[in-house]
Amino acid sequence: MRVIRNVFRRKLRAFLTIFGITIGVLALVVMGAMAEKITLLVDGGIQYYGDKVVVEDGSEVGRVSFVPMSTELIPEIEAIDGVAAAFPSLALLLEEDPGAVTMGVPATIGSSDYGVLEYETVIAGIAEGRNLREGDSRVAVVGSDLVEKLGAKVGGTITLRGETFEVVGIREKTLTAPDLAVAVPLDDARRLLMATLPASLAETIDEQTLASQIVVFPEEGTDPEQLAATINERIEGVRATGPEAFQEQVVSATQLISSIIIGVALVSLLVGGLSVVNTMTMAVSERTREIGVRKAIGASSGAVMRQFVAESGVIGMVGGVTGLAIGSALVYALNAAGNASGTQLFLVTGRLAAGSVGFALVLGILSGLYPAWHASRLNPVQALRYE
Repeated sequence: MRVIRNVFRRKLRAFLTIFGITIGVLALVVMGAMAEKITLLVDGGIQYYGDKVVVEDGSEVGRVSFVPMSTELIPEIEAIDGVAAAFPSLALLLEEDPGAVTMGVPATIGSSDYGVLEYETVIAGIAEGRNLREGDSRVAVVGSDLVEKLGAKVGGTITLRGETFEVVGIREKTLTAPDLAVAVPLDDARRLLMATLPASLAETIDEQTLASQIVVFPEEGTDPEQLAATINERIEGVRATGPEAFQEQVVSATQLISSIIIGVALVSLLVGGLSVVNTMTMAVSERTREIGVRKAIGASSGAVMRQFVAESGVIGMVGGVTGLAIGSALVYALNAAGNASGTQLFLVTGRLAAGSVGFALVLGILSGLYPAWHASRLNPVQALRYE
């Protein structure tokens, strides 16, 4: 209790110092929550792409925009040694004109052949209702983050690209991309996509064989990267990529973004640490005579140093806990505001919460080391004469 009383001896100064730490931790929590969400999305992508090969159109145009593929390539792909099965997949944006650019994963409408379920190892669970079944038509399974945006409930209907679909299921929350996807039967997805294509392009496409990519599952023991290379050699006009392509294209970029985000937040927190140094230095100056009295009656230099380190640690801890509380509330409010548009960019994890408070505590202690050391080195006789 004496440590706490000493900290708040100058209430306004203590408040301002704690406020500096609080702002730093607040920035760390909010920015870190964005980095944690990005990391989780990337981890989900790594898990999804880790055991398969994705085949897309190989033209230069296909690298920057949608180019349709034909499922007629599937028998040719399945004839390659090491291929267990190949299935068509199709994805398009939930809204034809999404408007403002979002920093998160865009909401999508997705579909694939039902045969994928036999091979896929990453399948989002169903929280309510059921999954899609072969023979379904004009039905949908909605990702958890899109429930409020679409007004979805099992047994009700939603509107996708101007068409009405019955909701037969709602996915469990995964905190990854499936939360922002609506699954529909493949024929329905093809029809929705065909309606968005220019008439000149649509006339050249057979709707029944339309796909945006072909997902290839390797046989057990087959290296996905080697299989991707083989597909590229054997089949012209396609671009097959394995798990490493996702790592190179996405992971490195998101790691850089996350590092920048965390770096900005840490700078804010370090600025708060400087205020602790200033506050503790002033406290030592103001309490010089008190220190002299304590040392004169037998207090050791170590005891004096521990006292001031403890006080700076309390400042860091209080600022850390306060910043975490305010930051978590702000993240909750931002995610709640984004629910209407199906956008949740932040995620406060246990390691972020513990790391934020722990870093604030350590920063407070480190910031108080020099003032504490200076206090412990004071000569008791000179300290008693200090005015």
